[in-house]
Amino acid sequence: MQAFLQWLNDIATDWLIKDGALPPTPLCDFKRLQFELRPGDIVLVEGRSRVAEVIKVITQSPWSHSALYIGRLYDIADPDLRSIIEYHYDGDPEDQLILEALMGKGTIISSIKNYRHDHLRICRPEGLSPDDTQHVIAYTLKHLGWDYDIRQILDLARFFFPWSFLPRRWRSSLFQHNVGNPTRVVCSTLLAEAFGSVDFPILPFIDRGDDGSVRFFKRNPRLFAPRDFDYSPYFNIVKYPFLGINDIGLYRRLPWGNEEVVYNDERHSFDPGVNLPDASANDDETPEPTEKTKPYSFERTRHFPFLRHKE
Repeated sequence: MQAFLQWLNDIATDWLIKDGALPPTPLCDFKRLQFELRPGDIVLVEGRSRVAEVIKVITQSPWSHSALYIGRLYDIADPDLRSIIEYHYDGDPEDQLILEALMGKGTIISSIKNYRHDHLRICRPEGLSPDDTQHVIAYTLKHLGWDYDIRQILDLARFFFPWSFLPRRWRSSLFQHNVGNPTRVVCSTLLAEAFGSVDFPILPFIDRGDDGSVRFFKRNPRLFAPRDFDYSPYFNIVKYPFLGINDIGLYRRLPWGNEEVVYNDERHSFDPGVNLPDASANDDETPEPTEKTKPYSFERTRHFPFLRHKE
């Protein structure tokens, strides 16, 4: 019987995590986003699987998954942590790695390239110190191999839709202390706990006393969803569209002259193919410029100073 139930669970999991069709055109520039990643960044993913669609509906957000970018292997300062990563990831040491909790796989280390066709966004913890960045990474690495907590997804759904007709035993257990299996986790909960371990705020409760004092209180990490990192005022949003509007090829619109004239300063110029300057010559011995190498006027306009030759 146990084997049959496990077989049914595997079939259901495979059906839920199967990705849908790729979008015809990606929404983000993956290469540029990949270049800009820093250890400690949260990577949000707009998933394409069936379970991703469920999470989007539950959280009313396009982001269905979150992962922690831990960098390349040599970005990890602690040699013990590097050994843990090497044990759990047998790919290229130059790969840019993320730590994530996935249904059907549990908490794993994988390459950011797995999401090169997806819509991604970087959420960067503003002002997080390098030491605390390493601590956050270390916290998540301790959870490698933990199973994915499907029960928590169901509990989260019940929290957003608190149907009163459900039997008491079916209702949410999110607020119960140490409920369920302690070796199960979901992506956003693990990351919330990791940042909470260094007292970095995500969406804290803020209480202001009568005397004007302010106190922060941590939220239940089991209530966090991927969208909360996007919404948090303590995370900077970094995004690069697939087709930029203002910055692509901007340097090609500079008002360059058409002639191959090289300027040393406002008084001297030369044509590399005609009159190469003599290195031993001084300023007084510089030959008179020819018509082709005659310098442009620097008095024409302040915006386009290189538009005509001096008369």
